[in-house]
Amino acid sequence: MQRFKSWILPIAVVLGIFFHEYIIVLEDALPYFIFLMLYFSFNALDVKTMRFTMFDFWLLLFQLVVSVAIYFIIRPFSDIVAQGAFVTVLAPTAAAAIAVSLILGANISMMSTYLISCNLMVAVLAPLSFSLMKPGISFWATFLAILGKVFPLLIAPFLLALLTRWLLPRANAYINRHKNMSFYVWAVSLTVVISRAIEQLIEQFHEHKVMFLWMVAVSIFLCFLQFFVGHFIGKRYGDRVAGGQALGQKNTVLAIWMAHNFLDAGSCIVPTLYVIWQNLYNSFQMMQKEKLDKKKRV
Repeated sequence: MQRFKSWILPIAVVLGIFFHEYIIVLEDALPYFIFLMLYFSFNALDVKTMRFTMFDFWLLLFQLVVSVAIYFIIRPFSDIVAQGAFVTVLAPTAAAAIAVSLILGANISMMSTYLISCNLMVAVLAPLSFSLMKPGISFWATFLAILGKVFPLLIAPFLLALLTRWLLPRANAYINRHKNMSFYVWAVSLTVVISRAIEQLIEQFHEHKVMFLWMVAVSIFLCFLQFFVGHFIGKRYGDRVAGGQALGQKNTVLAIWMAHNFLDAGSCIVPTLYVIWQNLYNSFQMMQKEKLDKKKRV
């Protein structure tokens, strides 16, 4: 079964590329998939173990500083690419990072603390950044719009999981015994995300052919940078995998939506490409873990 899990990501990419026009019909169900995935994952969480630490501080500082720095570094060459790079680094941790972390053996308490704090930070800082980058954008309207995207898919399943743990301990115990359900829900949602990403790439490619290769290079570099730094910080605080997932696996659905609605539409190509690279890297990590597990069993 573990071997099958390690192939889920490349299979999702292949299905998304070649069958995107059919799978995209499930797009409206994506929020429900994400809600279920987080609900299953949060049921395994003991909220008493959640603590905001220097691990979270350094990751948040990296996102804030590097997102601004990368924007001003690239802006003289291309404002659209700079916007795409900015929103890709600033984007919060993906809900799927919890499901992947369960498979890779990361500390779920560390991941959950950062997932929540990171999403709340972005809900405040993204509107402020967009209002400065694009005069005329209302901070409060943007804040409420982003919060409206974050709350139902993050805070609501978290609170529901806490209520289940408190009021329905038997149901909570059953879900914990089958916590890998979150992985399979994520596998389905990932295929839909990849399909939507391919649709958006096809749509945007015709308008931005010249910049496309630069966006490919920038998105690959950002994927490498964020996973590398995440692993480095995570290792210093006792969990290399948690650091990599927290910083490297982005909520690209939200990033693409923000780019489409508040920045130049073409900037969404960078986070769209990032979807592919981050999931290919996660597939590599799963295969590596599978090899290590085999060695331990021998």
